[in-house]
Amino acid sequence: MVPPAVEDSPDFDDLPSKSQRKRDMTALQDIGAELVGLNDQQLAAIDLPEGLHEAVAEARRLRSHEARRRQLQYIGKLMRQVDPAPIREKLDGFRSTSAAETARLHRIERWRERLLDEPGALAEFIAAHPGTDSQQLRTLIRNTAEERARGKPPKHFRALFQMIKSVLEARDPAGDAAA
Repeated sequence: MVPPAVEDSPDFDDLPSKSQRKRDMTALQDIGAELVGLNDQQLAAIDLPEGLHEAVAEARRLRSHEARRRQLQYIGKLMRQVDPAPIREKLDGFRSTSAAETARLHRIERWRERLLDEPGALAEFIAAHPGTDSQQLRTLIRNTAEERARGKPPKHFRALFQMIKSVLEARDPAGDAAA
């Protein structure tokens, strides 16, 4: 039983519960796991203390599941000594960039499917993107349809995707072309 003096103390109520402390530490460990999953350029863009950077590099080298798990716990421990807010901001920035890239690729895929499935989509695409080589685009659409009908590998299907991608990028290099 806790002495009454401790229970009535205002400082006792301000302390986080053990469960809350565990959730906080798990969150820091999750941030560490995201750091381990970054590529070299992204990791270099984040300002990390030397010890934390070395721990992340070591975790990236480990192949054993158990060793990697222990290393992630160690990274979580090191994260307690660092302000996680700037790291979270950088990670959120990487995620939003990734989301924008995914949306751009989905727009390209939608155009490809429309060009293959809707007869009027070709005229609409050419009108929306005046510099397009319409003859090459028609040829790719026809070859892709034949390729699908014969059950061949998707060589022209991929080439059509690449052509649509290059046309959309030429129009808007930032990748924000409307579909």
